[in-house]
Amino acid sequence: MKEERIYQVLLAPHVTEKASLASSGNQVVFKVLKDSNKLEIKKSVERLFEVKVKSVTTSVVKGKAKRHGKSLGVRSDWKKAYVTLHEGFDINLLGAE
Repeated sequence: MKEERIYQVLLAPHVTEKASLASSGNQVVFKVLKDSNKLEIKKSVERLFEVKVKSVTTSVVKGKAKRHGKSLGVRSDWKKAYVTLHEGFDINLLGAE
């Protein structure tokens, strides 16, 4: 994997109520590129956050249909990754101590 691809795979942390419940199980949720695979996500997280990744689970979230008056539009699909870390490793995304 090229060095520049490492910085492009992870788009943002996905902070929701469900994601915060998953963090108690040593998991972190990220929005990732739609064409990225599990190996790329694992290498990116390990390199950027200096942690050891145990497993990666991905899912594609389908875009919602939205109306603007008479016209109907669809939001873009996006991909999220649930990254499980080994024991003793932690990623602090919210800045809390």
